[in-house]
Amino acid sequence: MKIISKLWIFIVLLIVLSPLGLLLPDHFKAGSAWGEWGPDEIKNLVGFMPQGLEKLSHLWSAPFPDYAFKGWEDKPLLNLSFAYLVSAVIGIVLVVFVTLILGKALSVKDKKQESL
Repeated sequence: MKIISKLWIFIVLLIVLSPLGLLLPDHFKAGSAWGEWGPDEIKNLVGFMPQGLEKLSHLWSAPFPDYAFKGWEDKPLLNLSFAYLVSAVIGIVLVVFVTLILGKALSVKDKKQESL
């Protein structure tokens, strides 16, 4: 089996496992997944809001907040798991697309420099 095939199998496995980040914290009554806290949750956990985080928290908003579609925040876990899978696929497609474009752009630049 080629290395690229093994890579894609591994990526598909990670996509399938991605809802675990939603299901396991819910199963163990752990609250949010570790490290995925918003500014309000950090304030509740730590007791204060770090100044740098407070200043930068409004700079970026995620296209899929909490990996869910707009209006799906209160849907059952099965629906949210589906949204996790869709988010994973969209993220991987975007990363592969950008990587391929950058690779082509850099290889064209290298070919032009070789011909000089």
